[in-house]
Amino acid sequence: MNILLISTYELGRQPFGLASPAAWLKKAGATVTCVDLAVQQLEEELVASADLIAFYVPMHTATRIAMAILKQVKKIRPRAHLCFYGLYAAMNESFLRKLGADTILGGEFEEGLVTLANRLSANKESPSQKPQQEPIISLSKQRFLLPDRSGLPELHKYAHLNMGTGDQRIVGYTEASRGCKHLCRHCPIVPVYNGAFRIVQPEVVLEDIKSQVNAGAGHITFGDPDFFNGPTHAIRIVKALHQQYPDLTYDVTIKIEHLLKHSQHLATLRETGCLFVTSAVESVDNRILEVFDKKHTREDFIQVVSLFREMGLTLNPTFVTFTPWTSLKGYLDLLTLILELDLVDNVSPIQYAIRLLIPAGSKLLELPLTRELIGEFDEVALYYPWAHPDPRVDQLYADVLSLVKESQAHGEPRRVLFSKVFKLTLKTCLEAYGVSVSDRLTFAEAGSGPLRTSIPHLSEPWYC
Repeated sequence: MNILLISTYELGRQPFGLASPAAWLKKAGATVTCVDLAVQQLEEELVASADLIAFYVPMHTATRIAMAILKQVKKIRPRAHLCFYGLYAAMNESFLRKLGADTILGGEFEEGLVTLANRLSANKESPSQKPQQEPIISLSKQRFLLPDRSGLPELHKYAHLNMGTGDQRIVGYTEASRGCKHLCRHCPIVPVYNGAFRIVQPEVVLEDIKSQVNAGAGHITFGDPDFFNGPTHAIRIVKALHQQYPDLTYDVTIKIEHLLKHSQHLATLRETGCLFVTSAVESVDNRILEVFDKKHTREDFIQVVSLFREMGLTLNPTFVTFTPWTSLKGYLDLLTLILELDLVDNVSPIQYAIRLLIPAGSKLLELPLTRELIGEFDEVALYYPWAHPDPRVDQLYADVLSLVKESQAHGEPRRVLFSKVFKLTLKTCLEAYGVSVSDRLTFAEAGSGPLRTSIPHLSEPWYC
């Protein structure tokens, strides 16, 4: 059985979603080839020799890219069995099947891929004609294998860490857990895991990191949706990691709610090499936070910022800046708070232009206020379209996005972009409401100062 695993995009990371199933499938006796289209070309001969072609689709962007090349793959190898696996596979099952997908695997997909490969190998009929027998969503507790990264591009071809001092480090990527205990309404994890999370055994995580350190990694990104879903598990891993590699740094993602609830562990993060913590703040408007069911408030966010300053940790906040419930004044309020909290250098430029995506299965669809404003599901775009009740907000979004793209193309410091966005927003609010700009203009000018050299960040600018 010749199997081709394809990743199209994973935020500038070497895909765990290829390395992990590759180990399982090779152990089962399959011949496995991995292709990461983010840094490689899809060679026709690899497609032509594959019996099973499986696309890894952990996010919206990855799925859209996979859809775009599917026609090419089917033309080259029409008899191949086509599989989509990952979060966005199960969420978009019906449309992916219309495009020709034979098998859809969501949740814990490794066992399903092995079962599928074994079934196809045992059957002499055309592999593309076999109906799916594996569960579409599996939340089984798997005993993970050490990911096989031997067939993937070298780490230096992926995103690197900018230390903020001019130094750079090669970045590795691993996962210590999947899923999430929480049910945030806008999150794409929820329709698949529905409040469940699954751990990767500590010895597997540590051995996976070891292999990447040996390959040149000086920093590790933990891709867990929330590193503190299982704080005991997480702390055990970083303590062991630091003991083995005292100079290795890492970053994690943790909810605001958990940063407060488990604040006793923050010192351990700092002492074991955590350079920064990404947290999906999403909004500083308590009404929007309630709509998202984030389980934190504006005040909680401010408290975490203060706590991080006291602990000597760096916070990397992310936002869904444009929603149907975001007003012009609300957007200006967000920018003002970012400046007042001295977070301009902590916020990635794209965060100023993130527009709410409502995918299939989103818990936001349970709310009447959401259903009242969305259109019919767009199967090609893979989301429910919406327009803001105030067209000026949609126009501001478009203008900010244009500024962000231009700024990134020219490599501008974050403070320069912030100043441009702030001034644009002030101008828009002044035209709309007659907002006084005298004091806020001082804020905008303050935001155009030189970039601080102490904020580490990854070179991959997108977070979605």
